[in-house]
Amino acid sequence: MVEEQLKKEDQLFIHLVNTFVQSAWISLGKVKNPVTDTLDRDLEQATYYIDLLDMLQTKMKGNLSEWEEQYIIHSLSELKLNFIDEKKKGAGAPGSSESASESDDSEKSDEKKLKTSEIEKVEEKPKAKKKAKKTTKNDKKD
Repeated sequence: MVEEQLKKEDQLFIHLVNTFVQSAWISLGKVKNPVTDTLDRDLEQATYYIDLLDMLQTKMKGNLSEWEEQYIIHSLSELKLNFIDEKKKGAGAPGSSESASESDDSEKSDEKKLKTSEIEKVEEKPKAKKKAKKTTKNDKKD
């Protein structure tokens, strides 16, 4: 019963993360909005979803399995890189919710924040333990 509950919680957690990730992709204009069937670009909204995932990762630190932790890190990295790419494109893209001057002013700041946070996460990641190779009879032959 306890194992079933854990599996259900794992599934619900991944579903929650995927919901925010998918919403961020839609807001970045990389995936069609399923309601309007159009590519909508709203970088302010994308920032909101990225911030939500960052907060989830921070608040759940120490309570996630290695796989869940890596899943969030990977998802956030992909979203942040695409966010920077969209910021560089500027306000000329359809559905953009920001002006070109806002994009130019905040682009360097956003890149610095994202790079810094990614570096911190890599530094915090525990080093993987190396598995000792088991020796067999064939290995002992010289």
